[in-house]
Amino acid sequence: MARNERRGMNEEERSRAKRIAAERAVEEIEDGQTVGLGSGSTAAHAIRELGRRVDAGLDVSGIPTSFQARELAREAGVPLTTLDEASPQVAIDGADQLAAGDLIKGGGGAHAREKIVDSAADELHVVVDATKEADVLDEQIPLEVLPDARTTAARAVKELGGDPELRAAERKSGPVVTDNGNLILDCGFGPIEDPEALAASLAAVPGAVEHGLFVGLADVVYVGKKDGVTVRTV
Repeated sequence: MARNERRGMNEEERSRAKRIAAERAVEEIEDGQTVGLGSGSTAAHAIRELGRRVDAGLDVSGIPTSFQARELAREAGVPLTTLDEASPQVAIDGADQLAAGDLIKGGGGAHAREKIVDSAADELHVVVDATKEADVLDEQIPLEVLPDARTTAARAVKELGGDPELRAAERKSGPVVTDNGNLILDCGFGPIEDPEALAASLAAVPGAVEHGLFVGLADVVYVGKKDGVTVRTV
């Protein structure tokens, strides 16, 4: 699914597909709601569209999932709140890969905060372009770990059959450091036949803060394609 779609979509078409999926999801937001604001390029389209609707009179507040989401929401004019003050009715978030309603997230390193907000929401609405769909999840799973647990967590991942790699920063020396001050191990497992079991095993790794498998959280999926948006209830 994803690979075939990717061959048939150029970058301009993918960018448009992300945008229309995000805008379609924002159409469902109602006055008075608190909205979880995901991180990443597709969720950014949703934040900008939400800002436009706020400017047109929509009364909502947002709970950002990262520094990036918070700054973008402020720029877009979306009023912000926190989980201490409000519970989100809806969270709008993207995904790095999607299969049968389960997700891999964390390409931007914000999956710990994203999972907290997405889990707290009454409904999680996932926005993706068609290249993110797959029959089986098989991309690397980000695992945020405490700095002191880097070596032992990597060893535990190997015992689970994974291949952990410390994520390196692109424009600085050394590793990526999350908003929480932790490190990320990108863990390859090949095709994941049982996401729920692997999620439980990764959650039990000592020193692990959060992993990027989002199992059973999605409620509605908006898939942007060349010819429009497909909406699926999970």
